[in-house]
Amino acid sequence: MIVKNYKTVSPEEAVKIVKSGDHIHFSSVASAPQCLIKALIERGRRKEFFDVHIHHLHTEGPAPYADAEFEGIFQHDAFFVGGNVRCAVQSGYADYIPVFLSETQRLYRDGYLPCDVAMIQVSPPDEHGYVSMGTSVDATLAAVEMAKTVIAVVNPNVPRAFGDALIPMEMIDIFVEDNTPLEPAHFNVPDEIETAIGKHCAELIEDGACLQLGIGAIPNAVLAQLGNHKNLGIHTEMFADGVLPLVEKGVINGANKAIDKGKLVATFLMGSQKVYDFIHNNPQVLMMDVGYTNDPFIIAQNPKVTAINSALQIDLTGQVGADSLGTKHYSGVGGQVDFIYGASRSKGGKAIIAMPSITPKGISKICPTLLPGSGVVSTRAHIHWVVTEYGAVNLYGKSLQERARLLISIAHPMHQESLEKAAFERFGPHFHYISQKTILAQ
Repeated sequence: MIVKNYKTVSPEEAVKIVKSGDHIHFSSVASAPQCLIKALIERGRRKEFFDVHIHHLHTEGPAPYADAEFEGIFQHDAFFVGGNVRCAVQSGYADYIPVFLSETQRLYRDGYLPCDVAMIQVSPPDEHGYVSMGTSVDATLAAVEMAKTVIAVVNPNVPRAFGDALIPMEMIDIFVEDNTPLEPAHFNVPDEIETAIGKHCAELIEDGACLQLGIGAIPNAVLAQLGNHKNLGIHTEMFADGVLPLVEKGVINGANKAIDKGKLVATFLMGSQKVYDFIHNNPQVLMMDVGYTNDPFIIAQNPKVTAINSALQIDLTGQVGADSLGTKHYSGVGGQVDFIYGASRSKGGKAIIAMPSITPKGISKICPTLLPGSGVVSTRAHIHWVVTEYGAVNLYGKSLQERARLLISIAHPMHQESLEKAAFERFGPHFHYISQKTILAQ
């Protein structure tokens, strides 16, 4: 046995390494190192440093470093805008770096961003001197590789995940101990609209498909409809609780995958404690570098890749706004383009945008044009299937006017007339001919 001893220090002692101008990376989602963040915040309140840059993907839990009181002390430049920093980003006290999720690791490895200190959480070391980063590999592995100093919180609640999550203790400079449970993610039970969307998506999923699912109630609604499917696989950026019953039932077994056959592949996780327990010491799960999971050319190697993502808005030509509404940012580019492109290159693959037809306030998410200032995450050339509670349409290979007709057909009925009028004003009288032609084709 090669049990390795390591000396631990307090969080307060560990963060003394941080100095003005440093760039810090936090591990993501459930694994955000909260005890280090708290200690760092206390130093910030005492104004012991200035202009410290904070980088991370989405994190669960509090993010006080983005608050207005720390202006000039912390500069938040994250790769994704989560709910805990959304107001700060929208008000200008925090900021966002637009980047494909697959390329977040390149920001460090190719030197676009320095990494002075990587702050991560890991499992206790095994008998061979390896720790696991558990639920957060994503760009965190690249940060660990490139950081001048790596501070690791050794936490028995971090699951011992396999794949790229396993790293030798030699990569870590400072150890801290903590036993705070990982932050769980809670998802609402799918409502009637989300269930209808889930059913339409499930009808597009073939036996033997390899799934990528995003975050939220719609992916869980889709998974709930797949109980009678066979030989499904998982190659995704993340998964949550909805996957577990299908694994237990044998529906998800990875038997049809061309690479990582039989394995569930992800780069970070969001879910309840059940998910964290599921991946602990589970060789069926590979937690991999985001440069692997989200590389479209790796994604495309599996057959029947079916990627399901969502959107804030989609215009009548198929342009998808998924990170912002007007000039206000709500999330990030994320892995949507990575997986849409990967799925479209996969043999028998399907790229799906799934969303409710209206917002909770009754505003149509299918609109004549995106709100001024909105970013186009997925271009009209990327988009294939679009699903709402009113059905599924395939825009690929369709003209602009045919796309408009198809999208109007799955818009909320109370908005279809105004969308028809907007399409007529945009495309002219010929739109009526295209409309009739499309209806007859259906």
